[in-house]
Amino acid sequence: MATLNKDPIGDLELKNKASVAFTVTSPDSTWKLQNKEYHNYGSGDGSSPESGNNGLDPGSYRKGKGITVFQTLIHLLKGNIGTGLLGLPLAVKNAGLLMGPLSLLVMGIVAVHCMGILVKCANHFCQRLQKPFLDYGDAVMYGLKTSPCSWLQKHALWGRHIVGFFLILTQLGFCCVYFVFLADNLKQVIEAANTTTLNCYSNETVTLTPTMDSRLYMLSFLPFVVLLVFVRNLRLLSIFSMLANISMLVSLVVIYQYIVQDIPDPQNLPLISSWKTYPLFFGTAIFAFESIGVVLPLENKMKKSEQFPFILYLGMTIITLLYISLGCLGYLKFGDDIQASITLNLPNCWLYQSVKLLYSLGIFFTYALQFYVPAEIIIPFAVSHVPKSWNLAVDLFIRTALVSVTCVLAILVPRLDLVIALVGSMSSSALALIIPPLLEIITFYSEGMSPITIIKDILISVLGFIGFVVGTYQSIYELTQPPVSHTFANITSSFVQ
Repeated sequence: MATLNKDPIGDLELKNKASVAFTVTSPDSTWKLQNKEYHNYGSGDGSSPESGNNGLDPGSYRKGKGITVFQTLIHLLKGNIGTGLLGLPLAVKNAGLLMGPLSLLVMGIVAVHCMGILVKCANHFCQRLQKPFLDYGDAVMYGLKTSPCSWLQKHALWGRHIVGFFLILTQLGFCCVYFVFLADNLKQVIEAANTTTLNCYSNETVTLTPTMDSRLYMLSFLPFVVLLVFVRNLRLLSIFSMLANISMLVSLVVIYQYIVQDIPDPQNLPLISSWKTYPLFFGTAIFAFESIGVVLPLENKMKKSEQFPFILYLGMTIITLLYISLGCLGYLKFGDDIQASITLNLPNCWLYQSVKLLYSLGIFFTYALQFYVPAEIIIPFAVSHVPKSWNLAVDLFIRTALVSVTCVLAILVPRLDLVIALVGSMSSSALALIIPPLLEIITFYSEGMSPITIIKDILISVLGFIGFVVGTYQSIYELTQPPVSHTFANITSSFVQ
């Protein structure tokens, strides 16, 4: 039996104490789920973190207080509702009326399975290290350190860095999508303002008043977004989170009540679309499902963490049904005219124009929450290398620079559907599909795994990697093609019987 001094994880713990922290936090609404206080307490018997696994559940190290089952469910739902949801009708079009919902169902099952894998692996190392919490990056790092391969053990710290890189890439990609979403919706509202009426069922064709290019709209948002991300107080951010949740919830209710009315005959819609557009479906769908970084902080903050698997499966079931229903109903309602965001297809009356503005307001406030994650990874690392008197200046400079980068990237690629597909394929697939199955193999292989489980994990990772490569290629290829312009009109009349 190996001694404590030869424990590879214990050795890594000692190395980490002398290294610069590069901690990966969770995305979206999990800014309020940070666990900085856990540095102040450990096991009740005073055992050290390196003392090994005594068969104790990591929940025994958790604080007595935490969020309830209902609060956990709400946070999980919040972490999956954003711009990706509104792009699913176009995703269904890219897959087909039959293939789209079936693929969403399969992707939902695989995504929640990978979330469960991550939680299982993190809990395994929590028990072994007697730690209260491990984030995504730490779980991968410890998994590599315990792998049979000596090369992986020596480079275990890179596991944390890789997860941090993809998390930064994903979150900043979300922020780029938000700039494009805000510009497209505001531009459409302003250009149709002169002919917007109170009658949502008129047969009048909308005459647009041309305004500035959508890229100039993005640029005009830049100073307001910069001021928004200057807010570093988490309690103040909670107000923005509440406003975002309310505005997006109201918007979704109004959108649903519209798309379920007067659905046209779907017989002309293809059941299976061209294979060339399926990679775009994959990118959009995985963009919508990518919330795997939320699960560990939520599981950690629950009062009764043993109930988290039930909440995870319940929440993801609700989310998957929401995705399938909105994707299918939106495609059935608008057919081949469906645009990158379903809000862009809503009629030209003040009720639905208000929905666009309301959802845009929610997305604007959500930007600060998405931005919080890369900021908390990058800024502490940067300010640790400058004099203390420069900390605030460096902090604000990095925030301004990161927001400017997301704005510039959005200006360079101002096509919402392709930006969503590119971000989903390039970064979300790595975090949600590729890494978790590989983590399970390297974590439990030495303890004995059935060949079926190994084959299953390899298959998920391979399919995720194929989606990563093909989806990224197809998105970039489509970006090189001239965009197809959409004429905005009051499309309600064409569906009124």
